[in-house]
Amino acid sequence: MENSGKIIGIQGQIIEVEFKNHEPSVHDLLVLQDDPNIKMQVALPSGPSSFFCLSLSTTERLHRGLKVINTKKPILIPTGTGVLGRALNIFGEPIDGLPPIKKDGEMPIYAQGLDYSEIVKHNEILETGIKAIDFLSPMIRGGKIGLFGGAGVGKTVLLTEIIHNVVVLHKGKGVSVFAGVGERIREGHELYETLAEKQVLSSVSLVLGTMGENPAVRFLTGYTAVALAEYFRDSLKKDVLFFIDNVFRLAQAGNELSVLMNTIPSEDGYQATLTSEMASFHERLVSNKDNSITSIEAIYIPNDDILDQGVQAIFPYLDSSVVLSRSIYQEGLLPAIDLLSSSSANLNPETVGQLHYDVALKALNLLKQATALDRIVSLVGESELSPADQLIYERAKKLRNFMTQNFFVTENQTGRKGAYVPRETTVNDVNDLLSGKYDDITDDKFSFIGSIQEISSK
Repeated sequence: MENSGKIIGIQGQIIEVEFKNHEPSVHDLLVLQDDPNIKMQVALPSGPSSFFCLSLSTTERLHRGLKVINTKKPILIPTGTGVLGRALNIFGEPIDGLPPIKKDGEMPIYAQGLDYSEIVKHNEILETGIKAIDFLSPMIRGGKIGLFGGAGVGKTVLLTEIIHNVVVLHKGKGVSVFAGVGERIREGHELYETLAEKQVLSSVSLVLGTMGENPAVRFLTGYTAVALAEYFRDSLKKDVLFFIDNVFRLAQAGNELSVLMNTIPSEDGYQATLTSEMASFHERLVSNKDNSITSIEAIYIPNDDILDQGVQAIFPYLDSSVVLSRSIYQEGLLPAIDLLSSSSANLNPETVGQLHYDVALKALNLLKQATALDRIVSLVGESELSPADQLIYERAKKLRNFMTQNFFVTENQTGRKGAYVPRETTVNDVNDLLSGKYDDITDDKFSFIGSIQEISSK
C-alpha cells in the first residue's frame, strides 16, 4: 500500500517507522493496520526513509515488523457547542462517562497563530478579587499571567480561586478552557465537580492529560486545549479564559520525548527545541479586535530554582508574573505571594490609572526599605531602629499581612469564609495604610481580612 509503513524500532513511547513508498508529513496521524485504535503521530525524521513517531496509545502490543497506515491527516478534534461542559482527551473524545459529543465538524490541533496585523492588545482590566494580584500584578483582557511556585506552595489553589472569582462569579461572560497537563487526576476531578456544582460547567471545556499519561499525550494536551480556545474565539466569537495547570509539565514532557529521540540537549539539559515549543504554544493564545483569549498559567519551579531554563523559557510570553515563595508560605501568609518578585507590564498609569500606579510604587518602595531593615532587626531587634525606620517597618508588616486573604475554594479546609475584594477598595485601603491612617492598629489585625473596614466593624 502506498500510504503504509513498517515499525522498525520501539524506544519507550517513541516508535520508529520506515516508509519506502512515500514520505509522511510531520504531525500526520498513523494507525496500526491490525488495530486502528492504536495511534501514533509523526514527529521528525530519523533517517533517509524512517521517522520517529509519538505513541498516543499503549505500546504493549507493538513489535518490529508491524504495518502502520498513514491517515495523511493530523489529530482532529470535534467542534461545536457540544464540547462545552465536557471533559476531553487529546482526541476530543469524552472522558467524563457521558454520551458521545455532538459535533458540527472537525479541526486540527495544529494551526498558525494570527497574523501580526490581526493581533490586538486590549487595555481592559480583568479583576480577580485577589488583593495581591489586582494590586501588584493586574491582569488585562487578552493578557497572560503566570503563577510561579515550587511544590506545595499553593499554585493550584490560587489558580482555582481565580477560576472561581472570574468564571463562577461572572457567569455568562464568555467561555473557558482548562488544560490539565501532567497534574493529578484528583485535581481535575475536583474542578469538574466544583464547576458542575456552581452551574458554570456548561460554559467550560476541560482537556486533561494527567501525570499518569505517557509524555506524548501530556505534551499534546496543551495543543488540543489551545485549538479549542482558538475555535471559541474565531468561530463562536466568544471571549475565552484559558487556564493551564501546568506549563512546566508541557516543557518537561517535550524533554522526555527528546531524550528518547536521541536529540542533543541544549541549556540546562533541556531539549534544543524548548524555545520554539513554548513559542508555538503561547503565540496562538492571542486576541483579535473582536474577541480575546486571556491566559492564566500555573508554572512549577523545580527545586525552587526560578532560573531553571524550563521556567525561564516561559517568562517572555507573560505580561504579569505572580511568584509564590516557600519562606512566605512557612510564615503562614496565604496566598504566599512574594510581593517584590511579582510584577506586571500592566502596572502603568494608562492601564490601571494614576492613583493605583502611584500607590503601588509607594508600596513597593516601602517593602524594599523594610527588606533592607530585616537584617538589622534579626540581629538587634526592632526596638533598636530609629523612630522613622520603626514606622516603615511596622507599615510594611501591616501591608504584607493585609495582602493575605481567605479563599472561597478553601472554605471547607480553613473554616473561614472567602472574600472577593474589588481592586478600587484594595488601592484605597493601601493608600490609607501608607499615609498613616492605621498606624495605631497592631499589624496582627490586618491578617486574613477583606477590606480594612472589617477591622473597624469588629
